[in-house]
Amino acid sequence: MAIPPISSLTAISNIIENNSNIIDYRNFMDINARIAARVRFLRQERGLSLDALASKCDVSRSMISLIERGQSSATAVVLEKLATGLGVLLLALFEETPAAVAPLMRRPEQPEWRDPQSGYLRRNISPPDPQSPLRIVEVEFPAGAQVTYETAARDARVHQQIWMLEGAIQITVGASRYALEAGDCLAFQLDCPTAFHNPHRKAARYAVVTHTQAAQ
Repeated sequence: MAIPPISSLTAISNIIENNSNIIDYRNFMDINARIAARVRFLRQERGLSLDALASKCDVSRSMISLIERGQSSATAVVLEKLATGLGVLLLALFEETPAAVAPLMRRPEQPEWRDPQSGYLRRNISPPDPQSPLRIVEVEFPAGAQVTYETAARDARVHQQIWMLEGAIQITVGASRYALEAGDCLAFQLDCPTAFHNPHRKAARYAVVTHTQAAQ
């Protein structure tokens, strides 16, 4: 593949740095590489082949292979299916696997990822401690965006709470629909399909707190 001239790369870099509305592609590449390494590590740790994982999560073998090589920008829906097949929460796919777990995660260290389909931005706030059952994620959900997670069956029991920080959003849990506004908090067990929809003209921001109980 031909490499663009230095002048072109400099121009692109200047555009990115001088326009806050443009995605920082260097960070985008970093998070894709992290997801690739994380999915591959979790799959191999569980002794799953590509075909076995594909059967468990209803994602094609070729798509999983592309994700593990960092060659596909998978959507939140696809990553959620992968996470369920691997027996982890979606947020675990954005974590690193450190040699030693630190109790403090400073703001610049908290990984961010934007869903290429809906445009929503999620940030892992909690330190990646495998011994802790509690995790916190912050989400910025664009106006008009909608995401539906179809996965339901999980090996562990996962309790989730959504705390609205700004704006408003509609959340569907199974057959129940809730309209949340700033300050509201919705608690539910993550054992059925869920959908998030922002039908308003302003973006919404909320915190997701999850607590995982090991299967009995």
